[in-house]
Amino acid sequence: MELAVISLASLLAGFLDSIVGGGGLVLVPAMFATFPSSHPATLLGTNKGAAIWGTGMAAWQYSRRVDLRWAVLLPAAALGFAGSMGGAWAVTLIAPDFLRKVLPFILLAMLLYTLAKKQMGQVHAPHFAGRREVLVASFIGLTLGFYDGFFGPGTGSLFVFLMVRWLGYDFLNASAASKVLNCATNLAALILFTAKGHVWWHFVAAMAVANVAGSLLGTYMALKHGAGFIRAVFVVVVGALILKTAYDAFLRA
Repeated sequence: MELAVISLASLLAGFLDSIVGGGGLVLVPAMFATFPSSHPATLLGTNKGAAIWGTGMAAWQYSRRVDLRWAVLLPAAALGFAGSMGGAWAVTLIAPDFLRKVLPFILLAMLLYTLAKKQMGQVHAPHFAGRREVLVASFIGLTLGFYDGFFGPGTGSLFVFLMVRWLGYDFLNASAASKVLNCATNLAALILFTAKGHVWWHFVAAMAVANVAGSLLGTYMALKHGAGFIRAVFVVVVGALILKTAYDAFLRA
């Protein structure tokens, strides 16, 4: 029964992650509800062990249909990996509690901006080229990589937003590119969790299959319906993230 519950949650998480991120909204609470007495690090590590497969599959699927800018994304992914390692190390020294209070307001500002700019992300018109694009993308990778390792909620959606806002990508290209960077940050976290023995690999196998299935469906929907569909899902997911993070920060006992 436990495996069925978390596999179903992993399926839905893979679907959301492949479009705009936010799969942690589903899978992480499901893990904590199903195994309430387990060590949080083990549940988070098992989540990463499943999620990386769906994110990797989404990146591969997008790469077959979207012209990914690999010369830009690979350096950004490398810095995202390093940033995630650094963030995971930093959280052993500094508690991320202050981010719990700030994050809902950051997400709310991001949502309001997206709603106000109705044409944002509808047209793919990169703002930069060459070295400048690499530098901006690498800054995004490093910063959000650190955030993912240090705290984590909403990383995929933040990647999409910054690529749309700062790089001038449409939502489809931003979603595709974000999967490459998110793979790198997830891998860094997974390596650390594995080294500490915080991954239930016997659960990961089934969860990964479900996550990949959800990812394939989500990627198909995103490629079929394009930037407008992804924008709509983005608004819904960020709205849900605002409610969840605000509850965690201000209402949970």
